[in-house]
Amino acid sequence: MRYISAPWRADYVRKALSMKRCIFCEALKSRDDRSATVLYRGRRNFLLLNRYPYTPGHLLIAPKRHVADFADARLDERAELADLLQVALRVLRASYAPHGFNTGMNLGQSAGAGVTGHYHLHVVPRWTGDANFMPLVGATRVFIEDLDATFKKLRPLFDKEQARRERAARPKRPAPTPSR
Repeated sequence: MRYISAPWRADYVRKALSMKRCIFCEALKSRDDRSATVLYRGRRNFLLLNRYPYTPGHLLIAPKRHVADFADARLDERAELADLLQVALRVLRASYAPHGFNTGMNLGQSAGAGVTGHYHLHVVPRWTGDANFMPLVGATRVFIEDLDATFKKLRPLFDKEQARRERAARPKRPAPTPSR
């Protein structure tokens, strides 16, 4: 078997591990969702674009609370994460029409986590044939869309989804009873 080196990934992981501040906590504190690439803020979790995407539309779902291991997540955090995964899949299907998805977490440095102190779920849209020879041999990924264009495309859909969910969560007023 031949092995091909991917040193850029090791550089990225080293940089991420040496950061003093958590990129997720920093994004959450930001008042500028666009520069922080935050697409959706839930009660317990938030959703943002991956700054180093594998494919266009590569999203991350992370808890608002700084916690390293999914095993330490609270029930309400886990439930909302699953709920936001459904929202993300719906929005990505409507905007990119992918043929499938990869979803998952890298927990710990040895598992490939670039950010080890704050767990997060990757949502990666996939298309048949999207893994061509370039990332494997040429150490190059080809994207047809930059991060800002992805943000502009997805944010309005997440805003609509958030408004729909807020309307659904409002208590319903009882119908007036007819007077006799």
